Amino acid sequence: MNQEKYLQSLLSKPSKAVKKMESDAEEQRVPIMEPLGIDFLMQLLRIQQPKNILEIGTAIGYSALRMLEACPGSQITTVERDEQRYKDALKNIKDMNAEERIHVIHGDALEVASTIEKEGPFDLLFIDAAKGKYEEFFHMYSPMVSDTGVILSDNVLFKGFVADDSEATPRMAKIANKIRRFNEWLFQHPDYYTTIVPIGDGVAITKKKETQKQ
Repeated sequence: MNQEKYLQSLLSKPSKAVKKMESDAEEQRVPIMEPLGIDFLMQLLRIQQPKNILEIGTAIGYSALRMLEACPGSQITTVERDEQRYKDALKNIKDMNAEERIHVIHGDALEVASTIEKEGPFDLLFIDAAKGKYEEFFHMYSPMVSDTGVILSDNVLFKGFVADDSEATPRMAKIANKIRRFNEWLFQHPDYYTTIVPIGDGVAITKKKETQKQ
């Protein structure tokens, strides 16, 4: 048993509703966070206890619902551009009686910032959408995060191809290169501290530097 399988064996079993979402995502080939990644995210939320969360990339609502599970008192705004996934997310959220806590916005995150801004400021920003646009998302939405807030970016190791894309397809290598540039830009940003945790598909944790809290 390798290290990842060992850690997965320690995870508690998800509820039937969560298990169904995971099965639906696999069947429909909708990317959702890996088990260790979502477990790590939920633990971070339990520690931080954010009251107002913004998620870029709803998909079928899986991560938003798991975040709410970790922080039942939080309010979550999440945006999804794909119409079918947006509808699936609304159904899943309704089925789990989370409509009062999770507000799903249908649209391209780069085009609906004025709508989202009304819901801020946010204690946590979770970026998990088009990988090639992470830097654009960060530029647009980091100003909406409170000074004590945290920014999380998922898939920043991208199947290991960010570190070594020698065996990646041309398309995968292109995406990996964009994420690699984002990671380097993020680590060099003068206003933020960033670290990457190699769990799941890689999660970057970014925090505003104290000197910026004026």
